Amino acid sequence: MPDTSPAHARLLQVTPLVRGLLAAPTGDQDHPFARVIARPREESAAEALGTEALRLDPAAVEADDLAERLAGACAQYADQHGGARPRAVVLPGLGAVVADAAPADPDTCPLPAHVTLITGAAGAIGAGLCRGLLAAGSHVAVTDLAGERLDSLVQELRQEFPPDRVLGVPLDVTDPASVAAGLDRVIATWGGVDLAVINAGVAHVSTLEEMDLAAFQRLERINVDGALLLLQAMARHFRVQGTGGDIVLVSTKNVFAPGASFGAYSATKAAAHQLARIASLELAPLGVRVNMVAPDAVFGEGSRKSGLWQTVGPDRMRARGLDEQGLEDYYRSRNLLKARVTPEHVAKAVLYFATRQTPTTGATLPVDGGLPDATPR
Repeated sequence: MPDTSPAHARLLQVTPLVRGLLAAPTGDQDHPFARVIARPREESAAEALGTEALRLDPAAVEADDLAERLAGACAQYADQHGGARPRAVVLPGLGAVVADAAPADPDTCPLPAHVTLITGAAGAIGAGLCRGLLAAGSHVAVTDLAGERLDSLVQELRQEFPPDRVLGVPLDVTDPASVAAGLDRVIATWGGVDLAVINAGVAHVSTLEEMDLAAFQRLERINVDGALLLLQAMARHFRVQGTGGDIVLVSTKNVFAPGASFGAYSATKAAAHQLARIASLELAPLGVRVNMVAPDAVFGEGSRKSGLWQTVGPDRMRARGLDEQGLEDYYRSRNLLKARVTPEHVAKAVLYFATRQTPTTGATLPVDGGLPDATPR
């Protein structure tokens, strides 16, 4: 049974703050902190660490200026220990936050002690994103609606990667309470989040003239409200954690080159795209970079089919007299490179931003094989 006590809830609120304070500054503009995996625990869990544990004054735990007192105590600890950060912080009456041992070598693991949250993870692109981030060394919270698709993907990933770096989290992006509970579960496991990939989305085929309003509003709830709720939650989280972070929105070429009978998807994804651009302006002072990737014609990953193309495909196959393979060949032939675009390619685009190869925010990276009409302007 999960701990639902007020003390544990308060410990979860404080854990990202402590995780941020346990991350040592590096002096690197693009990677300013050496991140840690930090786990909320009982006070006794920190006792074995001896002088590596910092015990906060009991009065400070209840004080309104807890954040300032914690920062001051960690700075004082560093002064006394040659710049080193403590391995744990004890918060009397609440518990302790304990960091894992030194992270992996960043030369062989580009995202050491790093935590990613991916929405819509049980789809084809989502599964590819999970594999790409896990291969780069990140811990990955695999989030989607509860059900067999989420459970089976989590099981697959735990067989391919270290199981302790895979966390399955049921999450409904349209429900603020579900978003908050999902983030709390990640914090309870790894201490916080460094990258959020906003990937959840659905499609609908209809002309504007025949558009069913309820169907359009369903896309608004998932594609727009879902993006907004994640952006809000991550903005608050990154502000508390204090070590910057990254958000990548999985956008679409339809933002720049919409198609007939695809207005609901194109319009709602364009709204989400604009929200992400605004987030890049608002979150830059926190050291948070917000970028977008814009894929096109990603049909699936192995046996995992794209939900979007399962919706769109039948209509387009009928219109062109093609079968499923013929439709995929058609879309491959229309891009400049004649390339098949895969979830792995989308994951590599996200990794470009996540590993901070350049000082970039507010940018859109096409993953479409080259479509001049869809080139961001």
